[in-house]
Amino acid sequence: MSIPTEPIGSIPRPPHAHEAPQRAVQETIRRLEETGSPVLVDGEQAKPDSFTYPVGGLPGLAPDGVVIPFADGHTRQLPRLTSGPFRYKVRAESYLREAKQHTSRPVKQTVVAPSALSLLYPSDGISGYSRETFLSDLADEAEAEIRGCLEAGAAGVQLDCSLMRLALKLDPSKSVLRDFVAIDNEVLGRFSASDRSRIGVHTCPGADQGSTHSLDVDYTELLPDLFKLKAGTFYLQMASEPDRERALSAARDHSTHDQRIFVGVTDPLDPRIESAEEVRDRVLTAARYIPVERLGTCDDAGFATWADDTSTSRDVAFAKIEARVLGTRMAADELGL
Repeated sequence: MSIPTEPIGSIPRPPHAHEAPQRAVQETIRRLEETGSPVLVDGEQAKPDSFTYPVGGLPGLAPDGVVIPFADGHTRQLPRLTSGPFRYKVRAESYLREAKQHTSRPVKQTVVAPSALSLLYPSDGISGYSRETFLSDLADEAEAEIRGCLEAGAAGVQLDCSLMRLALKLDPSKSVLRDFVAIDNEVLGRFSASDRSRIGVHTCPGADQGSTHSLDVDYTELLPDLFKLKAGTFYLQMASEPDRERALSAARDHSTHDQRIFVGVTDPLDPRIESAEEVRDRVLTAARYIPVERLGTCDDAGFATWADDTSTSRDVAFAKIEARVLGTRMAADELGL
């Protein structure tokens, strides 16, 4: 396929996922292969969620951390760090190695962005453990996780930066957003240009239980800062964007020639399954703004960022993925690629 297409990450879990995560990974890999997807993910079948998987079960955490509010009124809450030093308990390399046992196709690994984990540090500080020391420890841990995935043979490593649009909502001055970019760039800047070509970032307005946390934030206010991240690939939510062409125009204007842009062409929060023809048309629209040699397609977001999210069925998720793969191929044919 001359226009690459990739899933974002999470897939709704089967009922037995918690009891038999290896079986859930194997089933997910097999069903992704059946969609024709050229690049696979493990569907985050063994993760408790996309954000806190590295620290689950660690001492020095309290449950009353930052609250993430969603448009429909429900919330998610992150833990709060109570002591240092900060260390990961689980690294995503372990998920990657498990997935690679079940396929010969390329496997991409998703990881939490260090900027998201920076929210674990409390606003009133920790006695004897400064924020600066915490951020240094966090950068070391995030670098080790990404490097481990690359060395384990990941086709790519994708940082989940979905809280960046929310940061802009909570602080329109962009101070928090720019802190996030600086935190992530501290880590990304430690990698070679060759490594960064295999590292991407994903942004969206959240996707949980059929709702978002920041779709009401002007996308064009985020994209100029987002494209300052030292990554080779950007996975952008677009299918659910109210004014896609305005957002595509901003992506064109603020990205650089060496940054590949994957545009979202299916909406995980829409229960309707997009047709391949609809996907094709969305790709053709994107190709008017993004040069085809830098263009790819993806889903807007994962389908179940938190393990208990059952708002989308597995069958619907795989049907949407299949439509994305076929529609992207149809667009490439129409473009003569």
